[in-house]
Amino acid sequence: MILLDGLATSQQIKQEIAVEVQHLKAQGHRPPHLAAVLVGENGASLTYVNAKVKACEEVGFQSTLVRRDGDISESDLLELVKELNSNPDIDGYIIQLPLPTHINEHNVLLAIDPIKDVDGFHPENVGRMALGLPCYLPATPAGIIELLKRYNVPTVGKHCVVIGRSHIVGLPMSILLQRNSYPGNCTVTITHSKTTNLNELCRQADIIVAALGKPEFLKADMVKEGAVVIDVGITRMADPSKKSGFRLAGDVDFAGVSGKCSFITPVPGGVGPMTIVSLLMNTLEARKRQI
Repeated sequence: MILLDGLATSQQIKQEIAVEVQHLKAQGHRPPHLAAVLVGENGASLTYVNAKVKACEEVGFQSTLVRRDGDISESDLLELVKELNSNPDIDGYIIQLPLPTHINEHNVLLAIDPIKDVDGFHPENVGRMALGLPCYLPATPAGIIELLKRYNVPTVGKHCVVIGRSHIVGLPMSILLQRNSYPGNCTVTITHSKTTNLNELCRQADIIVAALGKPEFLKADMVKEGAVVIDVGITRMADPSKKSGFRLAGDVDFAGVSGKCSFITPVPGGVGPMTIVSLLMNTLEARKRQI
């Protein structure tokens, strides 16, 4: 079994990005600038955003954290999006999800300029991804693809089962893995809460991407020998033995499943760090488009 170490891989990619940033600066260009909008006081969202800001500092990016109260109106948030779209000093930005329930996330994501949509959520970028055209890929699927590539994980002709159909992970993951390129050329099956023969499908899979948000859902009896398992989930679970009072669990029962795998991602330290570094890669690309 080979552990797909997202933490070590992301550090390597950060070093590569930092070299490119130095090259840009040596040519007289300013470094890439990523902004993040955080609405409200969601603890998990604040943790994620702070990690992205820290990553920007590590590679030499400029970063701006824009905070707004949780009671901001949708119209005021849309006005902020308009300001970010027109700001020439910001190459890309993200609206940290989830947003408060009184705000329509769809309206906000649609208002983002696709050129600055480094999260890859705008319909224009999603459509271009589906057509195999240049675009910003959603950060988590892009991170998984990069991890598979750097570990030379075989994908051609493999049967991949994706558990979960969200527009953030499941759907784009299925599109990327079936592309006529490497990593890709998989036969992909998307499963979800209405799938009746999930266990059977998983046991047929050469590659499983678990992205459903249910801790330790994928058990050993659902995985065949030699399978590749990508665990996208991360959930805080109470654990009095820990100083923090909780532990982080993925969607995969790692202890039971890992012994059957050829490759597997850990939680934490697998997909998470690759998501952040993919955001940096998109922001670097956004900057280079402006030069």
